[in-house]
This record gives sequence, C-alpha cells and structure tokens, in this order.
Amino acid sequence: MNKFPAVSIFFLVFLLFIFTAPGSVHAKERFIDNADGTVTDTLLNVMWSKTDNHGNINWRQAQQWVKYTFPYTLPTSYDNWRLPAIDELKTLYDQNTKGYETDCGQKVKIVPVIELTCGWVWASEMESISARLFNFHRGYSYTDRISKYRAYRVLAVRSLE
Repeated sequence: MNKFPAVSIFFLVFLLFIFTAPGSVHAKERFIDNADGTVTDTLLNVMWSKTDNHGNINWRQAQQWVKYTFPYTLPTSYDNWRLPAIDELKTLYDQNTKGYETDCGQKVKIVPVIELTCGWVWASEMESISARLFNFHRGYSYTDRISKYRAYRVLAVRSLE
C-alpha cells in the first residue's frame, strides 16, 4: 500500500497546471487593443501607439512628433506621450514569432498587436550627438547620431499612472 506514487503524480500534475495555465492566460491579456489607435500594455502599465509614424524621422523630430503631432491623430486627449526607453522597447521584441515584412522591406519580430513600417525605432536615451535605437529585426539596441533619418521610426508611449 504505497501512497507515494499517487501523491507524486497528483503533485506533478498540479505543478504543471500552476506553471502553464496562468502564464498563458496572462500573456494573452498583456496587450489590449483600445480600438482608437492605441494599445494598453498591462505588464508595463503603459499605452502604446498602435503604429509608428510611417516615415523616416530623426531623433529631435521624433520628440516633437510624440508631443505635438501624434496626440492630435487620436480621438482621446492625453498629453503625456513620450519616446519609449530602450528597456520598454525590448519588451515588445518577440524572438519566438515568425515576424512580418515591413513597408521598408525589413522583417521585424514585434508583438502582433503593434505594427511597424520599418524595424528601427528611436528611444528616449540620448547623449551628446547620439541617441539609442532598437532594431526589431535582430533584437538589439545601438546608438546613432540624432540627426540621422535613414529608415528610423518613432513609436509613442505614455504611462498610465
């Protein structure tokens, strides 16, 4: 009358349920499409623009776009839009997705609810004449001059505090 194997099997099944079911439910609930051009990120407690600015932009123009242009494209009136930090952008990179080809021909791996027209996105971090960017094709950050346009984009974000 050995009860150990039955208890062990029950315990393993219980642990399997605990570690798989809640995680998959939470992952699906992280992003909420607000149906107004924005997406709520429940993990970071921020709101993202659903798309980027759709064109080449340098870092200073990107700052202006998130503050003075993007807010007026929305039916809502939030005034705290900003450039995202590199750490915030990194959380949108999804290395497990197949990705999709953008308008500029670059394949990106980003969470499906946000759409990019090219894979390089400006971040808020800036030093002297350079600023940080995140590459959604390869999943890394780097710096470039703030005056560069190339195929760089901006993705607005705001804190929900």
